[in-house]
Amino acid sequence: MVGVSTRPEVSLAQRKRELVSNELTEAALQLLALKGFDGVTIDEIAAAAGVSKRTFFRYFASKEDVVVQFLAEMGAGIRTELAGRPAGEPPSVALRHSVSVSVAACAGHSDRALRVVQLILGTPALHARFLERQAHWRDELATELAHRLGLDRATDLYPQLAAGMALTAFDTVLQRWSGSDGAEDPAALSDRAFAIIAPALDRAAQA
Repeated sequence: MVGVSTRPEVSLAQRKRELVSNELTEAALQLLALKGFDGVTIDEIAAAAGVSKRTFFRYFASKEDVVVQFLAEMGAGIRTELAGRPAGEPPSVALRHSVSVSVAACAGHSDRALRVVQLILGTPALHARFLERQAHWRDELATELAHRLGLDRATDLYPQLAAGMALTAFDTVLQRWSGSDGAEDPAALSDRAFAIIAPALDRAAQA
């Protein structure tokens, strides 16, 4: 029929794709955390998600890509949180709260999240991709910081350095939490890490 909008159908299709993608990601992360990267097959992931292997490959090219998407979403969450922080907030506070979103997500799903973090840090191929994603996060956070502070990212060193410091703190928290096998509280570790770098972050921003 002429004039009938197809937007609801498009929206429904997109929601369905997101649902399947989320189910595949959840199934993959649970299995990978339980059995290790090399101990899980794509057939097992597809079966756990209730889809075919062919469907898996419509969404992901490999097991590694499932984890990469998980990391991409984590980075997007940090930048989104930073963009929503109050304009007059000191950079150290804004960055600590932004990073704490991902830290809190880990703490809120402690057992599975810990295994996933240990999997990423302990699997060379996944750790390499994690570091690769962090480079993207650093650029995105630097852009957001430059916008918040009215700085020219092309000429001012602060945004890139500050973003790098925040992500180094985040990485240190994950390393300590993973290395302690969950014994240390990631939220407390995050507070301690940012307490150390806060003076440099805020002093440099005021210079």
